[in-house]
Amino acid sequence: MTDWKSQYADTMMKSAAPPLAELVRGEGCYVWDSEGKGYLDFLSGIAVNALGHAHPVLVDAVSRQVATLAHVSNYFATPPQLELAARLLRLSGAGDGGRVFFANSGTEAIEAAIKLARRTGRGRILSLQNSFHGRTTGALAITGKSAQREPFEPLLPNVEHLDSTIEALEAAIGPDVAALFVEPIKGEAGVVELPAGYLAAARELSSKHGVLLIIDEIQTGAGRTGHWFAFQEHGIVPDAITVAKGIGGGIPIGALVTFGRASDLLTLGQHGSTFGGNPLATAAANAVLGEIERADLLANARVRGDQIREAIAGLPLVAETRGRGLLIGVGLTKPVGPAIVKAAMDAGLIVNAPNDTSIRLAPPLIIGDAEVEEFITTFTRALEAAT
Repeated sequence: MTDWKSQYADTMMKSAAPPLAELVRGEGCYVWDSEGKGYLDFLSGIAVNALGHAHPVLVDAVSRQVATLAHVSNYFATPPQLELAARLLRLSGAGDGGRVFFANSGTEAIEAAIKLARRTGRGRILSLQNSFHGRTTGALAITGKSAQREPFEPLLPNVEHLDSTIEALEAAIGPDVAALFVEPIKGEAGVVELPAGYLAAARELSSKHGVLLIIDEIQTGAGRTGHWFAFQEHGIVPDAITVAKGIGGGIPIGALVTFGRASDLLTLGQHGSTFGGNPLATAAANAVLGEIERADLLANARVRGDQIREAIAGLPLVAETRGRGLLIGVGLTKPVGPAIVKAAMDAGLIVNAPNDTSIRLAPPLIIGDAEVEEFITTFTRALEAAT
């Protein structure tokens, strides 16, 4: 029988690095590979598996829904779809004036947001340097990483990538700008926070010039930062947010949530999705968000995040810690991120290096004392091995 590495190399598109392992099973905060080795998962599918693996609430919801109705197309409404829309409007604070468009991923949610921006009739779109919003051509155009954009240019025109300063925003924004896209924390850049006061200034300036403030909560949403959505910590109200990843707990789903005046910009026939908002995915998201709320996992994200940051500060190679809740960036004193990831894997721990000088931690929101203690021991060992 062909081994999995050869099979992967022979069948999969060469657009990703070779996989670190072949995973076959998960339970709670752990996964196991095809050789029987277990790993403590502190990446959770890149901030997706909010409830860990095989959580009984999610398993039950998906099993029951797929046995009744999995897909119907957007010609019809279903109870899980309507329930999830109401839930997202409540949790985000969009309320009665808000609307939801369901998609299948984060990048699709961004595409919907770009079309929303185009409906303003204005030509320019602003985003930030070193940002990440997705890999479809529209989402890639507003992604602030030139190395990812250049192989596919020309892309969407009239997009400008600004330095992440209030001064740069003040100089660029004006009445010809349709929208400003912002990640409240730049996850793919290594979990990098915006300067203090940036979101408040962005809200003030965008309101002044009639610009849509669209906040990308794909990685930061669903309780990951200790709030339902990261913007809520800053006391502002955006015009729209994009969500995905953690809201489905591993089942693909995305959404654009609009607030107030932005809710009427897209009209009949101007956007759609065959699979968006299907009953299987929305039932899964209802189960995940309901369990996060029931178990108060937002509080757990704040407490465990503080524990982790305090424990790893001062360890070998650790220059700083960044982020909020259970989205944590570890700034390194040397460019040895990939070596730390390998050493961690060897020791039974999954983490991620978005670049050579950063480690990203995004464990399931359900972690407790035992998982935190095991992480600290194993991560310390990985740092020492890479020193």
